Amino acid sequence: MEDKSVNFLSLFASSSTLICCALPAMFIALGAGATFASLITSFPFLIVLSQYKTSITIFAFIMIIAAGYANYKTYHMPCPADPDLGRECLKTRRRSRVLYYFSTLIFIFATLFTYVVPTFL
Repeated sequence: MEDKSVNFLSLFASSSTLICCALPAMFIALGAGATFASLITSFPFLIVLSQYKTSITIFAFIMIIAAGYANYKTYHMPCPADPDLGRECLKTRRRSRVLYYFSTLIFIFATLFTYVVPTFL
């Protein structure tokens, strides 16, 4: 699988973890239960997603590991000798790394709000 597609899949997976699991926990922790109830009324699929939160979290974790591996492998590959293609290659690598770190940050935030924060409330 191409490095770019793995990164987008990891971003999608970590975002779905955020939506299904961290969003409800965050609303409850902030005392916005009524807001969350109206949100569920508008978007009832959130209940179905939250029933599969463990599976979604595991899938997101696997995708983030795959994206990290792809980033690591492509980081050490040579870029083309052509100056324009070489600059484009380096720019794409930077974007890929930023996208990977962003999706990892979303995953960590979502996992903390899903599994850690509720234990302290």
